[in-house]
Amino acid sequence: MHKLMFLKVLLFAAVFLSTANSTVSAFNGVNQFLFNIVVNKLTFISENESILKRQPTPVKVVDEHLRALNACSLDRLMAQYPNKAEVHLPDGVVIKGRTQLQTLVADFVKSREQGGLCGLTFTPEYVSQVDQTINVQWRAEAPFLAEPYRGSDAYVTSNGLMYAQVTTFKASDLKFKP
Repeated sequence: MHKLMFLKVLLFAAVFLSTANSTVSAFNGVNQFLFNIVVNKLTFISENESILKRQPTPVKVVDEHLRALNACSLDRLMAQYPNKAEVHLPDGVVIKGRTQLQTLVADFVKSREQGGLCGLTFTPEYVSQVDQTINVQWRAEAPFLAEPYRGSDAYVTSNGLMYAQVTTFKASDLKFKP
């Protein structure tokens, strides 16, 4: 689907630029520059999003997210987030885009010894769906926690991917064993 959109935009740009070139020859250099920007940007989006793995339903998106999170799989988690994905954390913190999300997720899936939370297991306790949004109340447990931690997430999905997540998860609220 992205390739089809890429081809349509590329065709439009080529027609536009060829028309502009035939009527305003003084701007040939500018047109070529703009054309290169469009092609480079679309190629970046196409290459970057080619690693995405779409799921057939919103529930499957969330199921894969929780399985990947519990497996501490950075690659599987990142395969769900398109370039414009966002994660809304407590205290008004918003993480935007794949680059920032990769940093957040990479830190999360590190081992405890490396400062991460790998080993934490999230278990859904209640799930509801409103259109493409899946709401999950969950319980997190781990051998290194003194007690289970409970929270809730809203996962906004579209076209088989995770576009936004609003979470109550706050690592500083976890109670660790001594």
